[in-house]
Amino acid sequence: MDSFEINKIVASILLIALLFIGIGKISDLIFDVEKPKTDGYKVELPDSGIANQISDSKSEVAEEVDISALLSLGDLAHGEKVFKKCSACHVVEKGGANKIGPALYGVLGRKVAAIDDYKYSQALIEYDKEWTFEEMNGYLKKPQTWIKGTKMSFAGLRKEKDRASVMLYLNQFSDNPLSLP
Repeated sequence: MDSFEINKIVASILLIALLFIGIGKISDLIFDVEKPKTDGYKVELPDSGIANQISDSKSEVAEEVDISALLSLGDLAHGEKVFKKCSACHVVEKGGANKIGPALYGVLGRKVAAIDDYKYSQALIEYDKEWTFEEMNGYLKKPQTWIKGTKMSFAGLRKEKDRASVMLYLNQFSDNPLSLP
């Protein structure tokens, strides 16, 4: 194929592109549609603080979790398997050193941000609660939503069985494990 043939092919592609653009411009001139100056309908939202209502409803949903029913779904063997996701950043053995995240030995039942030699985020330091099964369930579900400002970048465990199993697994690694509800 010589260069003259290639030039004809390129010219025909450019001509087709120009025709499509030109037809679009001409049709815009012929079929001029005026947009209405006023809206046909308006959707009005009440000024009663929709964002507050949404956040209140989220916290109500979180409080309604039946933790004993949730924990009945759990299984220690499954918890050990699921915890492997966590083991990249945490250890559960007694005397284990902090990694990217704090050591989790005895975490259930202790105060949030209680390990002295770990640098917690300001959000966790100010949280001022204890790690109960309910707190741990909410945190494991979606850490960034449960405690806004936490530096834990884990996406969370969506499945109830996974969260329940991890909580049961963590609870066994303690000098004083929490009694199951």
